[in-house]
This record gives sequence, structure tokens and C-alpha cells, in this order.
Amino acid sequence: MTEPELIDLASRAVRGSVVHANDEFFAERENLIKPETPVHQPHTFGHKGQIYDGWETRRRRGPGQDRAIIRLGLPGVVRRLVVDTSFFKGNYPPEVSVQACAVEGYPSPEELEQAPWETLLPQSAVQGHAHNTFDVDAERRYTHVRLAMHPDGGIARLRVLGRAVPDPRWLTGQFDLAALENGGVVTGCSNMFFSEPSNALAPGLSRVMGEGWETARRRDDGNDWLAVRLAAPGTVDRAEIDTSYYLGNAPGWAALSGCDARRDDPDEPDSWVELLPRTRLQPDTPHRFRLPERAEVTHVRVDTFPDGGLARLRLHGTAGERGRAELARRWFDLLPEAHAIAVLTGEAGLSADRAAELAARRPLPEWPADLAPLLR
Repeated sequence: MTEPELIDLASRAVRGSVVHANDEFFAERENLIKPETPVHQPHTFGHKGQIYDGWETRRRRGPGQDRAIIRLGLPGVVRRLVVDTSFFKGNYPPEVSVQACAVEGYPSPEELEQAPWETLLPQSAVQGHAHNTFDVDAERRYTHVRLAMHPDGGIARLRVLGRAVPDPRWLTGQFDLAALENGGVVTGCSNMFFSEPSNALAPGLSRVMGEGWETARRRDDGNDWLAVRLAAPGTVDRAEIDTSYYLGNAPGWAALSGCDARRDDPDEPDSWVELLPRTRLQPDTPHRFRLPERAEVTHVRVDTFPDGGLARLRLHGTAGERGRAELARRWFDLLPEAHAIAVLTGEAGLSADRAAELAARRPLPEWPADLAPLLR
């Protein structure tokens, strides 16, 4: 289990993709970002040898390194890397390194090779059959990472743990204020025994029970809960509480409450206002509610009674003017310099000198008037 606030930005579950690898002779590159825990079946041989649940290259007979480029499903700030070499014991790479870049649009692998890459993890030793964990200190928003093995070998999974930073140019009008892809973050939960709480905010529909958030069975008089910091301060007017695939273990009831952390302390029970009263739920059902109470909030809490699983939680609404400005500044302040200048000279139409000036002035205290075209 990861920390509730950190999510795997590269996972296939959030639409990450391995767009290129220079070699995948023994095992496919796509395995690197599978959300499932690696598995191993001994003595399962194909024409190229033992079948591995990971990415494995052939043995190098000359200098060099093997590399894979991953497009992050959720561009964001990277806090931790996990290079998982599970079941690679005599064929793991002795050292690895990771770089990152940020680009506009949808570049090809060839174009990505020319991007301005920055080092997240210098060439570092790893162990075989282990979760090799590295903390990252880089306050920048990235769209791609590049994993290198020195010189070759096999890696089961790469976890790129961090916080999503959404592009505010896509967040206009009504949107899901809780979604991971829009910048929603799980800040706490009562229990995550069976599965990660951030699953409830993941893109798309849950396909099986394990793709939601499920708690252990309660044996007391309490109830379970999940707290979410919204992508931006906003007003939630519609909610979806989805119990799909939870048949014998769905909650019996649920309630929603909200808090504005700009005025109140989320840790104080009296700070929370009711958005949806305790309401009955059905198993295996996407429930949709128009909220009777609406207020601008920064956090929303779902209480489930007494316990059980939620496939998805959707909180649709609009960000306030202040919230939109916060989203825009946070995104722009975290762009690597080259990406920031490309955005300003391209879509905003600023001169190269003005773009360089604004990029150098970050963090911006307020959103400049000549950047208004970015938020149309």
C-alpha cells in the first residue's frame, strides 16, 4: 500500500503508457506499468526462455544501456520512485537511472529523445528480487519519464509515485472536482485493508472488485470514511457513489459533508457541513444524487455505514474564480522552464522575451492579464 496522498502517475490504471523501449527481447515493456503486483510461475518457458512478468532485455555484449520511455497517465510532481525487481534474481540490472521531461502535445518516441531531460535519479545501485525505493526532490511537473538499466537486465515494475498537477486549460465549466486526473487527492481514510483509497477517484469505470476502495469488516459501532481534497475550491452540485461489483460487501448507507479549509480546520468535526444526508445504497449500483446542500468547499468527506467498498466517487461541480486562479498558478509555477516558455510563446502568443521574463518570475503572485488566453 502507498501513502494515501501519493499515487502512481505512470500506472496503466490511470492511462499511462510505455511508448518506447530500445530492447524487449525476453519480456514486454508494457509490463512495467501494470497496476497488479508482479507474479511468477516457475518453469513456464517460451521460445525465448522463462516467461517473466516484467520488462527484460537481452544480454549486452558491448557498452551501452537499455532504456524505456513512459508517458505519465497523470502528469505531475514526482516524490518517489520504486524500481521493483521482483523475481529477477540472476538477471536484474546492477544499476538504474531515471530522467524526466515535460512537453506539449503528443510527441513521437523520436521527438521525445530530443526533449530536455532532467535527472530524477542518478545512476544508482539496485538489488534483485526487491522493491528498490528512492525519494525524489524535484518541484517540477513532468509528462514523461525515461528509465535506464545499466547495462541490461529485467525490471518487474516501475512505480512513479507523486501528485497529479492538472492542466487548467482543460478544466472549464463543470468537471469532476475529486478526480485524480483533475488534481483531486485522498488526504485520509479510516481503513484501506483490501485496496487503495485513491482507486475510488481513478479514471474510467471499475472492472472488478479489486479496482475500488474496500475496507475490512467492522466489529464495532463506528463507520468508515474517506476524505478528499478537491482539485480546486468549488461548489459540488452532483455526486456519484458507485458500488459496482460490490455485491455482498457494499455499504448500506453513505453521507457526504464538506469543509472550506481556507476558513475552518478540516480536523475539527464542527467544520464540516452536510452536503448529502445519510442515504441508503444498493449493491452493485452507480448511485447519482443532486445535492440538496451546496457550498463552496475545499474538502469533501464520504462516510459509509458501517463499512464496505466503493468502486468510484465522483463529485461534479464548478471551481470558483479563486479556485481557477489557484489551479492555473500551481500548474504554471511547476512547469520546467523550457515547457513554460513553449506554452507562453505558442498558445499564449507572447514574445520570447516576455515569456522568458514570466518564467523567471515564478512563482507568480497572481495570474497576469496577458495569460488570459490560456484559460479561455
